[in-house]
Amino acid sequence: MYNHTPENYTCPICLAIKGVASNETMIRQEDIFYRDDFVVGFIGSKFIEGNEGYLMVVPVNHFENIYDLPPEYAHHIVDIARDVSIALKKIRNCDGVKLIQNNEPASGQHAFHYHLHVIPRFEGDDFQNQCISTRVSTPEERIDYAAALREYFLRYSE
Repeated sequence: MYNHTPENYTCPICLAIKGVASNETMIRQEDIFYRDDFVVGFIGSKFIEGNEGYLMVVPVNHFENIYDLPPEYAHHIVDIARDVSIALKKIRNCDGVKLIQNNEPASGQHAFHYHLHVIPRFEGDDFQNQCISTRVSTPEERIDYAAALREYFLRYSE
């Protein structure tokens, strides 16, 4: 329902979840810090100055947008987003956390696989202006952010 996936679309998020690194995805396995039967959490490949290392929580199965997302997935995604938000407060000492989720091209959705952005916010970070000029980060720039979150979830999930 309300789908906009182009014909012959190769989903970059599905590729990453399957462990495929290719030109279609900028997500590397080292970016993934959380995985269970329902969701995967990874560091986003685009950096916003002052909010570098923001992350995404996505369903393991392919659903284009919130209209297609089954309630049990939606619930679990929010549960993990909450846990990740707490982790960001502890690891990054952020002043707040912003959740963004876009549906359909008119809202800014460009990857046609449901994804929830979880962004650490800091007083004076000028997010609104900096958001306009995102840049693609290198895998090396993302690795420490993912490692810190992996360590957090290993330590607090026991």
